Amino acid sequence: MDREFAQPLDVPALAHTALMSTAHFSRRFRDAYGETPYSYLMTRRIERSAALLRRGDVSVTEACFAVGCTSLGSFSTRFTQTMGESPSAYRARDHSFLEAVPVCQIMTLTRPRKPARGSSSFEEEPDARAD
Repeated sequence: MDREFAQPLDVPALAHTALMSTAHFSRRFRDAYGETPYSYLMTRRIERSAALLRRGDVSVTEACFAVGCTSLGSFSTRFTQTMGESPSAYRARDHSFLEAVPVCQIMTLTRPRKPARGSSSFEEEPDARAD
């Protein structure tokens, strides 16, 4: 999944490759990585798209399709949930501080962090229907 993140991957194909049933593969994957195969794949795609966007020469749409996402809207929503800001805002932000960081450390510093259980990476808006 790390190497083929831009390919159309699905759990049944991954399970077949691992010589497991789909349900067993999903359970074992979650036990090993702490998240579902789909969530892991999307995190890797967001991570790779962030690297493309930091370069500044790739549009959000180009980054979306380059990492294997097929819906710009879903990509933007997932990017915002994972990174805490929209892809456009992330692309526009100054990333020059990373120029002084060794390449082997950039991936660690820019890796998306999962919020603690019960919290979210963004503030929830109050329900407009509530009185």
